[in-house]
Amino acid sequence: MERTFAQPWWSAQRREVGAEPLNPWAALADGQLVAQSLSGRPDAYGELVRRHQAAVYNIAYRLVGERQDALDAAQETFVRAYNALHTFDQQRPFGPWISRIATNVSLAGAARRRLPTLPLTRLLLGDDEGELPLPDPAEGPEGAYLAAERQAQLRRAILALPPHYRAVIELRHFQERSYEEMAATLDLPLSDVKSHLFRARRLLRQRLEVNE
Repeated sequence: MERTFAQPWWSAQRREVGAEPLNPWAALADGQLVAQSLSGRPDAYGELVRRHQAAVYNIAYRLVGERQDALDAAQETFVRAYNALHTFDQQRPFGPWISRIATNVSLAGAARRRLPTLPLTRLLLGDDEGELPLPDPAEGPEGAYLAAERQAQLRRAILALPPHYRAVIELRHFQERSYEEMAATLDLPLSDVKSHLFRARRLLRQRLEVNE
C-alpha cells in the first residue's frame, strides 16, 4: 500500500502573515525529519518539502522545459520520495537522494514544448576546455540582443540532447555535482558518467557551431 501525507507539497508549512512562527521541525536535521516522518509525523515531511521544494522544482524545470510539467514532476517526486522514505539511509545527505528521484522523474516525463530560462550567462563545456563565451548585455542593445539569441540557441541545444546527456549537463553545470555524486544520483558507473558528459559537451558544441 502506498504511503500518503496529509498536505500537498506546495502548501507545506504555510501560515498567515504576521503569525508567530510555530515550526518545531526547523531545528532538526534532515535525517531526524526522515525518522520523525517514518514514525507517523507528516508535518516533519512537510518541513523536508519546504527545505527542498525549490531545488526539486528547478531540477524538473531545467529538464522538462515547461512550468506546469515541472510542477507536476516536482509533486510526483515528493510523493515517490515519501513512499520510498523507508529506503533512505538516514546517515547520508537527503539532498542528493531527493535530487536523484527528481532527475529520474523529470527525465521519464520530459517534454519539449517550450524552452526554459537558464540561470547562467555562460555554460562550461569542459573542465579543461575553457568557457563558451556569450556576448555581454552591458555592451549595449546589440550585445543584449546577441546574448539573448545565444541563450536561446543554448537552451534549444540542451533540450535537444538525449535525456541521459541532458541529465549529466544538469547535474554537473547547474547542481555542480562531483563525478562521484553524479554516479550515485544516476546509478551509473563513474566511467559512464564521464563518457556521457564528454559526449554531451561535444554534441552541444556541434549544435552551437552549426548555428553560428
